[in-house]
Amino acid sequence: MFDGVLTVRDRCPVCALDLRDHDTGDGPAVLVFFLLATIIVVLVLWVEFRFSPPVWVHVVVWPIVTVVLAIALMRPFKATMVALQFKHRSSEMGL
Repeated sequence: MFDGVLTVRDRCPVCALDLRDHDTGDGPAVLVFFLLATIIVVLVLWVEFRFSPPVWVHVVVWPIVTVVLAIALMRPFKATMVALQFKHRSSEMGL
């Protein structure tokens, strides 16, 4: 379904469904943002109160964890939004 990290292909390689007119908008990004923010804040607080590491550990670890999780979560959320558009026959997809 994806051509690059988050770029949706023009056509499905399996069924040849035209995906050029999909419009997921900011839906997946907002959902991932809220979910990821909750997860990261809980983890930061847990690490801080459990281990009390120096500040530089937080500065090094959490940006990396956040970027990796954001990329890992965006693909399934975006694919789900495209699938929901197809399922509900969204007019943007020309169905």
